[in-house]
Amino acid sequence: MKTDIPLFNLRTPARLWPAVKQEAVLATAFVCAVLTMFFVPPSPAYVGYMDFRVLALLFCLMVVVAGVQSCGLFDVLAQKLLSGSKSIRLLCLLLILMPFAGSMLITNDVALLAFVPFAIVVLDMIGRPQYLILVITAQTLAANLGSMATPIGNPQNLFLYSKYHISIASFLTAMLPYTLLSLLALALMVFLFKKEAIEVRFDTPRTISNPRQVYLMSGLFLLCLLSVLHVIHYGVVLALVLAAMLLFARDLFRKADYSLLATFVFFFICAGNIGQMEQLRHFLSSIMAKSTLVSSVLASQLISNVPAAVLLSGFTDRWKELLIGVNVGGLGTLIASLASLISFKLYLKTPKARPLKYLGVFTAANAAGLLVLMLAAGLWNH
Repeated sequence: MKTDIPLFNLRTPARLWPAVKQEAVLATAFVCAVLTMFFVPPSPAYVGYMDFRVLALLFCLMVVVAGVQSCGLFDVLAQKLLSGSKSIRLLCLLLILMPFAGSMLITNDVALLAFVPFAIVVLDMIGRPQYLILVITAQTLAANLGSMATPIGNPQNLFLYSKYHISIASFLTAMLPYTLLSLLALALMVFLFKKEAIEVRFDTPRTISNPRQVYLMSGLFLLCLLSVLHVIHYGVVLALVLAAMLLFARDLFRKADYSLLATFVFFFICAGNIGQMEQLRHFLSSIMAKSTLVSSVLASQLISNVPAAVLLSGFTDRWKELLIGVNVGGLGTLIASLASLISFKLYLKTPKARPLKYLGVFTAANAAGLLVLMLAAGLWNH
């Protein structure tokens, strides 16, 4: 008798594959967590692996910044900066510096989501599409490099700042030299652009759509900063943010990057379980003892810098080298920083996109930046 195989069994893997490709880092984190569960079975001890403070603050920062962004504040500021007569060189410098400065407060991901589309529009408007790849590459570098300056600039900074109980003065002192060197390198990149004069005029001036929400979210953002600095308990801030969202902006629940939060959870499980596996723990600890900086840079190239920070933090007390390593390690491969994938996806949506050329320029620029910062790290930490 003929037996039909349910279509679900045949089609489910095919349906899952696009989702896995879309969230490759999350899928990797999930697989790593599951594999370690065979050696350390699930138990109530898993709860102790979680850093609920980091998860709560990440969620709060995500939705609060999204609330400000949805009101058009970043677009208004960008238009005011870019409007008027200026040289192409100055225009490109402004396009590059906006994500550099913005990422220090709104994270590298959000800075790129806000300012890369703006660069695409502006360069198309002035008829200079030939600069698009170079500008977006520079913006990506700028967002990743600028974000390393503050504890809230990127997820790995927030995690390490919380885990090692780093003082704000120690954090800023550790990252300031690399931030200034990065700023100098980005400023020098503008000499790749012509100095010809152009006029930038926007046909439709942007306005803030909901001033009341901007004020509300700005206040909540300040509370988030105070919580990061250990002035206010994160539970209080989480409660206030949730209450504000429920009362005034429920749509913001959809704006949080839940895949990133889940990635943290899975890598917390993975790192916690590895910590219970004596031989593997000693092996990783010995590698980290030889060179925390190099190990974290290399790990970032393979699994991205956020997972690298979570995974490696359990095997070293050299927080400064690890902090520098996962930030500098955000340069290099396309997956070294998840923010870099955002820029690439935005570029692919442009007319006449040339992915291979973009990847070539991106890789060359990142390799150069990584080399410069690694040499600087070698000199300053010798």
